[in-house]
Amino acid sequence: MRHRINKRKLNRTSEHREAMLRNVVRALFEHGSIVTTVPKAKEARKLAERCITLGKKVNAAEGAQALHYRRQLLKKLHRTDIVKVLIEEVAPRYTERPGGYTRILKAGFRLGDGGAKAVFQLV
Repeated sequence: MRHRINKRKLNRTSEHREAMLRNVVRALFEHGSIVTTVPKAKEARKLAERCITLGKKVNAAEGAQALHYRRQLLKKLHRTDIVKVLIEEVAPRYTERPGGYTRILKAGFRLGDGGAKAVFQLV
């Protein structure tokens, strides 16, 4: 039974999984849209939505509180240039939106192993 289990393991160790999802989300913020597998996109959506919400809080807060949210983003994404793009370009587009910043569109199957592909993009 899967009671109270709320994440996919994706056949990886926890360190590998966290690094991979971090890379997927960074690529999403950098390019706006990426092609990945459906399970990876569904799992990365959680991290991306939280990051955008933190970016909105940075823009709304002042002083030390804004610095706190910026540092939380750095802890999640590990790259200052992506955090800057998120805060200055991505988050301001969603100031009036209460959630649902990303979209996952099914895009067929991969040729090699038949894995389900998805287009993961910002709304």
